[in-house]
Amino acid sequence: MSDTAILINTAVAIVAIVVLIVRFKLNPLIALVMGACYLGLATGLGAGGTVDTVSAGFGDIMAEIGLLIAFGVLMGAVLRDLGAIERLVDKLLHALGPRGVPHGMALTITTFLQSIYLDVLLVISAPLARGIAPRLGKYGTARMATALAIGLECGIVFTIPGVGALALAGLLEVSLGKYLLFGLLVVIPTVAIAITVMTFVLTRGWWKPELDEQAAGPDTPAGATAAPSAERPDASEPDTTAEERTTVSASGGVSTMAEPRTRKQPSLALLFAPLALALLLVATGAITEVANWSNPVVAFLSTPTVALLIGLVGTCVIGRYVMGQPAVEESLASGLRQSGQILLLSGVGGSLAAVIDAAGLGDILGKYLSAATWAPLLVVWLIAAVLHVAVGSVTISAITAAGLLAPVAPSLGLDPVLIALAAGAGSLFMVHLTSNTFWLLQSLMGQTTRGTLKTCSVGVSVASVIAMGPILLLSVFL
Repeated sequence: MSDTAILINTAVAIVAIVVLIVRFKLNPLIALVMGACYLGLATGLGAGGTVDTVSAGFGDIMAEIGLLIAFGVLMGAVLRDLGAIERLVDKLLHALGPRGVPHGMALTITTFLQSIYLDVLLVISAPLARGIAPRLGKYGTARMATALAIGLECGIVFTIPGVGALALAGLLEVSLGKYLLFGLLVVIPTVAIAITVMTFVLTRGWWKPELDEQAAGPDTPAGATAAPSAERPDASEPDTTAEERTTVSASGGVSTMAEPRTRKQPSLALLFAPLALALLLVATGAITEVANWSNPVVAFLSTPTVALLIGLVGTCVIGRYVMGQPAVEESLASGLRQSGQILLLSGVGGSLAAVIDAAGLGDILGKYLSAATWAPLLVVWLIAAVLHVAVGSVTISAITAAGLLAPVAPSLGLDPVLIALAAGAGSLFMVHLTSNTFWLLQSLMGQTTRGTLKTCSVGVSVASVIAMGPILLLSVFL
C-alpha cells in the first residue's frame, strides 16, 4: 500500500475515534479498539492479522505497566483512607504560610501524590484548598484553584506513578527510572513558573470575583458540594483511630475535630515512608544504570514492579495498624475498582500503537520529521494538543499521541523519553468543558464556568506551553 494511503487511513482512524467519543458519546475503550481494527483492516493486515496485532499490543503494554498501575492506585487508596492528604496539606500551611501554600500544595501533588487516582485526590484536596483560599485575600480562590488544576494535571503525565506517565513510558519503551528523573526535571520548573505567571495575570485585574466565583446562599456557599463524607467516599465506618479529622464547614473553612482513638496516630513521615521508599528505589535503579554499576540485590529491588510492591505492602502494614485489616481490605477493593478503567485504556492504547507500527507509519512519518531535533518535538506536542482539544481527556490524548508516534522514535534519532514528555506536555493543552476535572474544580472550588475557564483551562494550557522549554533544553543534551 502506498504511503499516502496509509497516512489517509491513519487520519481517518484518529478522526473516527474522536468523533465516536465526542459526538456519539461512545466509551473511549470501545472507540480506540474500533479505530485500531479499522486501521488494521484498511492497511492490509487482514482480519486475522488485525486481531492478533490488537491482542498482542494490549498484552505487551499490560505486561509493561499493568502491575505498576494497579500497585500505584492501591497504594493511593489506602493513603486516602488514612487521611494522609489532609494532614500533609495542614503541614504545608503551617510550614509555608498562606502565601506559599499554592506553590507548595501544587508541587507536592504533582511530584509526590500521583499514586492517588486524580478524581479522588481532587475531592480530598479541593475542600482543604477552598478553606485556605479566604486567607489569601481577594484572589485566594483563583490562586488555589489554579494551583490545584496545574498540579493535578501535570502530575498525571510527568510524574511516576501517574497513570499517563506510566502509559507514555510503556508505549515508548522508556525505563521508569529514567522517566521519573527527567519528568521531575520538567515538571518542577513547569509547575512553579506556570503558577507564578497565572498569579501575576489573575491578580492584575483579570480575575473578577463577582463574575468568576459563585455567589453563596444564606446558608451554604455555592460549589460546596463536597461534604465531609465525600473526602472518604468508600469508608463505611468512621475512623476511630485518628487523633483529628479535617472537616469543611458550611462557610468553606477548614477545622479539625477531635475523635476517639484506639491507637496513636503515626507520624506523617511514617505514612508516606513506603511511597517515598518505592520512588527512591526506582530512582536508584536509574542512577546505577547511568553510572554503569550493577549489583544483583539493588537491581532486583529497584525494578519498578518490585519497588512499588514494597511500597504497597508497607502502606498496607501501616494501614492495618492504624485502621484495622477490614478497613484496609475495603480500601484495596475501592482501589481495584478505580484501576480497572485505567488499565483497559492503557491496554487499548497499546493496541492502537501496535497496529500503527505494523502498518508502517513509523517509517513514513520518520521521513518528514527527522529534519531537526526540535521540530519533531513540537509536532509531537501539536498532535497531542489537537487530540486533547478534540477528545477532552489528558490521559486518552497522551496515550493516543504516544501510540501514534512510538513507531517514529527510532527513525528520528531522538531519545524516546523526549517524545514521551512532549506528548505529555501537549496533552495538557486546553482542559475544557468535556473534562471531568473541569467540572469538579468548578463545583468544589465555588467557581463559575467563566472562572474555571481561567483557572483550569488557561492555567493548565500555560503549563503545557511552558513545559516545552525544559523539554527542548533537555533535547540539546540527550
